[in-house]
Amino acid sequence: MTRFAPSLIAIVCSLAACQQDATSPDAAAAGAAMHPSFMASAFTQNTVFPIDLFVFIPCANGGLGEDVELTGNLHDLFHIMSDGNGGFHVKAHDNPQGITGVGSITGATYHGTGVTQSHFNLKAGQQETDINNFRIIGQGPGNNFLVHDNFHISVNANGVVTSFHDNFGVDCK
Repeated sequence: MTRFAPSLIAIVCSLAACQQDATSPDAAAAGAAMHPSFMASAFTQNTVFPIDLFVFIPCANGGLGEDVELTGNLHDLFHIMSDGNGGFHVKAHDNPQGITGVGSITGATYHGTGVTQSHFNLKAGQQETDINNFRIIGQGPGNNFLVHDNFHISVNANGVVTSFHDNFGVDCK
């Protein structure tokens, strides 16, 4: 969730600004307005942006490892929805598109693949689930770098963690 924090704060503030005064005809006649309430609303951002990063592949180069500079595009789909009751539901989906690189020692070609998904709810109680499959697939056997992470946390309205797991693994195949 921290990866999205700056954008999320701006979006939540924007959605919160979509309040309206709900005034019944009788209350309006009496000159008394009811309390403002949130309207259900949604925001979606679909972006593709270039990346250029170095990744060390420990299983490459016969197990000695090598750096790979990966370039290409990352697709990012971000969706936030207010439920009209003060809660916000956030989903994010990222996947590489045409990301490739060349090993700095062997000259082997690598391809970035996988998907990262995140879903969390903001309200008095909170929960978050993230699934990350980050893969750099190399030429030949034994130099594929695979990262998998499955994370979940639930926090109740009193701030007590009621569920937590983080299943993280790295493998070379």
